[in-house]
Amino acid sequence: MFARRTVLQGGLAAATVALFGGLTPRAARATVDEAARSDVFAFGVASGDPTGTEVLLWTRVTPTPDATPGSGCGPAVDVDWEIAADEEFTQVVACGRVRTDASCDHTVKVVVGDLAPYTRYSYRFRTCGATSPVGRTQTAPDEPGTTHALRLAFASCSNYTGGYFTAYRGIAAREDLDVVLHLGDYLYEYGNDPAEAGVPGSGDRYGPRELVGVRDHQPPVEVLSLADYRVRHALYKTDPDLQAAHRRFPWIVILDDHEVTNDSYATGAENHETQDDPATDYTAPGSPPGIRAEGEYLARRAAAYQAYFEWMPIREPDCWQPEPHQGTQFFRRFRFGDLAELSVIETRQNRSQQVPAAVGGAPNPALADPARHLPEPEQLAWLTSGLTSSRTAWHLVGNQTVFARVISPFVPGTVFSTDQWDGYQADQRTLLEAMAGSRHADPVVLTGDIHSSWANDLPLDLAAYPADSNSVGVEFVCPSVTSDGFKETLGSVEAATGAIAAGQAVNPWVRYLDGIGHGFAVLDVTPERVQTDFWFIRSGGDKGVATDPRLDPDASVGFEAAFASVRGSRRVTAATGPLGARSDEPRAAVVPSGAREPQHA
Repeated sequence: MFARRTVLQGGLAAATVALFGGLTPRAARATVDEAARSDVFAFGVASGDPTGTEVLLWTRVTPTPDATPGSGCGPAVDVDWEIAADEEFTQVVACGRVRTDASCDHTVKVVVGDLAPYTRYSYRFRTCGATSPVGRTQTAPDEPGTTHALRLAFASCSNYTGGYFTAYRGIAAREDLDVVLHLGDYLYEYGNDPAEAGVPGSGDRYGPRELVGVRDHQPPVEVLSLADYRVRHALYKTDPDLQAAHRRFPWIVILDDHEVTNDSYATGAENHETQDDPATDYTAPGSPPGIRAEGEYLARRAAAYQAYFEWMPIREPDCWQPEPHQGTQFFRRFRFGDLAELSVIETRQNRSQQVPAAVGGAPNPALADPARHLPEPEQLAWLTSGLTSSRTAWHLVGNQTVFARVISPFVPGTVFSTDQWDGYQADQRTLLEAMAGSRHADPVVLTGDIHSSWANDLPLDLAAYPADSNSVGVEFVCPSVTSDGFKETLGSVEAATGAIAAGQAVNPWVRYLDGIGHGFAVLDVTPERVQTDFWFIRSGGDKGVATDPRLDPDASVGFEAAFASVRGSRRVTAATGPLGARSDEPRAAVVPSGAREPQHA
């Protein structure tokens, strides 16, 4: 287990001081403006979207006291960057300069090329007389003719008001990861107003009441504008545990709904009301204070997307891996030698609106309507063609909502949730058939969103399962970092356990399901098998904290369960225990002969 106090002991102490860069836990709980003014690089550093020869570097600078996130203030400044073979930067591999200003909220992105595959590097930034914390990154294990190890953590659903980010601390403490895959709901859009007891629909806060006044959102109301989204991103990046995880490994990120607003679809969202709707016109006289009319949804989404691209370590795929698409392209693909490919998809921007699971007591026929889509048809074609043409051993799919069919244990004959792929059954069937047509690569779906841990077979024909397993792939679903799971939603461990048992009874292809723990998952890939380890947060505190370890700032993480899939089986099996050592390690960087001229971005 890795507790905060463990991280601060021994040889890691110096690294932790450098990591936080002067941002104390007290400053991390203060306002975004105070955090920004505490350090030019108060929001840390990050890297992302690694290939065998490239990686993106990210930071955000505060050049003057007025240049706080979302303010639109502050001068343009030059920021120097370096990437080196060592943490002391005596062996600089590449360097350059980039200019940033208020138009991008003083964020900085640099794509560094001409790097060696499967190699670790250190990086940092300098401006205004300040030096950033030192980050560690690495290129992908994509080297022709050589099969390397591949191990990644995957996580989702990290609500700031929902608890401390212990899961990120657990990820940061590891030494064995190549990359972190974040599957969405990196932040949440809600405000801070707690619900009033006995008043349905009151309040917009999400998370334990014990954290009111301790971990509050900024801005304090639901985010709507570009400035709002910028401040919300900045708040999340004041968290020391999240900064630590970004600093230690490159990330591959994709957004889900809460980066804009809950249960979003192509033209709206469950948590969005337009100001021209008389029933929800909060500008009317006598309207509650602090509630704003929410305006046009597409304008809100555009602001959220802009802030996301500014504040996250993601390339603009339109310019990097352009493919036919609708709207803004987020989907992209990564290769890890002959071992695996990873297709990262986006399923909110162009989806048809969610519909009820049942109509008149019978399953809703609209769920199977081929005119209704989850990803746009162009993206689905890109995904299915990638699956069927892949020549690697495994094809991983980074996905937002549960892909497996899930029948409701509460309403017989209906699906559990129409926000999942079950709500778009024509697209679901198309992807299942593409998996069946993948003759070389075994498909593995990696999923977030549902705040619980799953290991699923993916049968093409449910009626024939399990006598004829006909499973065409497997799916692993990670727990939430902090967002409410089955226990919180249903009110007790006993209620959650009963619901899980009922769910598995009618869904035998769900081989593992836990709706109580919060944390992250680790996927290890070899030519022979994939294995997913589930890691949950633990508390050693008093009874109240132990009941909900999200409330414990000194919580730790511990191994919970492991499941695998043997190559060629396309089925889930129980693993014998947690993952051991990797088969090989990334190389140390080597400085190329001859001095390299600075690369000005």
